[in-house]
Amino acid sequence: MSIRGTSRFHSMPISLGKNNDYSLPLGNSDGPGDYGRNPKYSPSNYFDSTASDEGFLNKLQHYSEKVDTFLGTVGAPIQPYLPVLGRSLIVATFFEDGFRIFSQWEDQVSYIWSFRGFPRFITVLFLALNIVLMYVGSISVITHKKLIAGVGSLLFVVVSQALMYGLFFNFSFFVRNLSVIGGLLMVVSDAFVHDRRLLSLPGLPLMEDKDSSKYFQLAGRVLMILLFLAYAMNERFTFGTSFGITIGLISCILVVIGYKARLSAAVLVIILLYRNLTSNQYWNFDSSNPIYDFLKYEHFQILSIIGGLLLVVNSGAGALSIDEKKKIY
Repeated sequence: MSIRGTSRFHSMPISLGKNNDYSLPLGNSDGPGDYGRNPKYSPSNYFDSTASDEGFLNKLQHYSEKVDTFLGTVGAPIQPYLPVLGRSLIVATFFEDGFRIFSQWEDQVSYIWSFRGFPRFITVLFLALNIVLMYVGSISVITHKKLIAGVGSLLFVVVSQALMYGLFFNFSFFVRNLSVIGGLLMVVSDAFVHDRRLLSLPGLPLMEDKDSSKYFQLAGRVLMILLFLAYAMNERFTFGTSFGITIGLISCILVVIGYKARLSAAVLVIILLYRNLTSNQYWNFDSSNPIYDFLKYEHFQILSIIGGLLLVVNSGAGALSIDEKKKIY
């Protein structure tokens, strides 16, 4: 897997009735016409079965609501800090990448200049601009100031690096950065809501949402779960991993459609956090080891996705979701 912002892993292999006789059956056959003779097909049993299924679904919903309430109670002390924590984690990978370029300056310049064939002046200018845009854009996102400009800067970095490093058609790189873009779109949607509130009159409720924030939220939810799907596809299946992947995939679907979105996003946060702490322990390797850079890059990318999911945990799925429709109907 090639890594945005570094050349060290450019070539590293990687490892989310016969005769149309339609007469009703007679006797003790188990045919559909045996309602009166075979109690297995009696109408009363049919409705009992339906009631049983509905009872199971009601129980499942009841327990999910209890878990949701429990998590809300436990997480109440940190809820005021979730937005800034989520935004900070979203841009964590850009801070790490900016430091990587700065600390490996000669390697980065040499790779783009010699291997990619770009002029040295253009290479130096590109890398310096990337460092500035990554730090300025990240600070803008964290402080919630000039969000559109900040997110635009970070999106420019993602796209320009894909082109300069020749990774635009690398599937793994593409999926990972789409997930990061999903988190940035969640920040953009928050910016639209914030700007609309500033324009509204004090004391008056917000008018019906006519802007594009809900579409950014939907796109952000869809893109964020791509990283988990990529992991599931490359995972070695055992009983334990199959169970975790199943729970994760169900949670991904629920996040996308916006049903029990906060609870589902919280489940994904727990799964990704566990994976990050157990699989991407870059601190166990020497910084001169190529594995160190690779695991560190992956670690911070997952932190960025966790940050986007925390925004869903905090504010919900948005207007285009089943959760929101249930409030109306």
